[in-house]
Amino acid sequence: MLGLGAGAAAAVALAGCGSGKAPSVSTGRPGQGGTGGPGTPTPPAAKPIGDGSTAYTGKQPHQPAPPERLEPGQTPPQFVIFSWDGAGEVGNGLFPRFLDLAREHNAGMTFFLSGIYLLPESKKRLYRPPNNPVGASDIGYLTDAHVKETLKNVRRAWLEGHEIGTHFNGHFCGGSGSVANWTSAQWRSEIDQAKSFVKEWRTNTGWTDLPSLPFDYDKELIGGRAPCLLGQQNLLPTARELGWRYDASSPGGVQRWPVKSNGVWDLPLQAVPFPGRSFEVLSMDYNMLANQSLNSTRAPAHNYPRWRRQATDAYIAGFDRAYGTNRAPFFIGNHFEEWNGGIYMDAVEGALKHIAAKAEKNKDVRLVSFRQFVDWMDAQDPAVLDKMRTLDVGQKPAQGWAKFLTNPS
Repeated sequence: MLGLGAGAAAAVALAGCGSGKAPSVSTGRPGQGGTGGPGTPTPPAAKPIGDGSTAYTGKQPHQPAPPERLEPGQTPPQFVIFSWDGAGEVGNGLFPRFLDLAREHNAGMTFFLSGIYLLPESKKRLYRPPNNPVGASDIGYLTDAHVKETLKNVRRAWLEGHEIGTHFNGHFCGGSGSVANWTSAQWRSEIDQAKSFVKEWRTNTGWTDLPSLPFDYDKELIGGRAPCLLGQQNLLPTARELGWRYDASSPGGVQRWPVKSNGVWDLPLQAVPFPGRSFEVLSMDYNMLANQSLNSTRAPAHNYPRWRRQATDAYIAGFDRAYGTNRAPFFIGNHFEEWNGGIYMDAVEGALKHIAAKAEKNKDVRLVSFRQFVDWMDAQDPAVLDKMRTLDVGQKPAQGWAKFLTNPS
């Protein structure tokens, strides 16, 4: 097992945590989630669902071609998935910043929306979190103006080809009310509420002048990431019952080809090299922070240039290791936060641009959403996937991919 270094216990425990407040048309190359511009038009013939908070608008735009099975001896693609926990816009411009960046580089992403980010604080008593007081939340409710901005950006994200998953609701990580202690039935309650806040935002806000979200959330929602990467054991049975196809809540994964757990693809954050240190770090902005500034989100600014470079290089090192060896998919988790002067957002942008430059030159590098990735996985020969799982972290096929996958069984 790869070590995660000093302070990593806290980093793992708090992975996915916010700061305690609300977080601050091309078709794309084959196999990638192409994106449209900010002026993407309203889809025709939208059919309202329920109170009109959501609507069926047909097939999602800007999706890759149906995945094909690897041919015998073919090198697998290098998949990279950038994902965002919370997905709330609070006026810091981070949500549209990364939508613009994704559009520029033909990257698909997954946005794990916190359901209460579409629930006005005046209606917070509609939320009944398991093992916590009615209306409680360890992340702040958004202002009405920021709920509107979040709706705008979630809508744009889906129309530009990205996936909308869930980060559940109240983000409880400590004490008796922690998600770590929830039963499968309590997870079901949390999920049902998260879905209802998305599907009924129009009723809960009273707003009639905003367009519907252009998707059926019952069908769109096929996976999520639990707060602080906690509680997966009891979450998975519920995820399977709901027909989810993946879960991204597992901590401390390594860069190997994933497996299914409880019939659901288990897609963990991964340990990646941490330049200049003797240990590895989880592939999420908060874990970079925890090992650099010991959980402080406002550390002395003279550290920022060095830490920005270190975080950027850690993501790039994780990508380069996988791409040059076993081609394991690379998962990166983020928050729309300006911790330590925004250096982690800069690091994500730098890493994405580095990876996108590789994708421009090599069609075997694909920046996709989790949905698009599991589509590809489900299309593959199970024997081929089993063979690829025999490759350890940083291990190349001894005689090259052509021979390695010529006869996978």
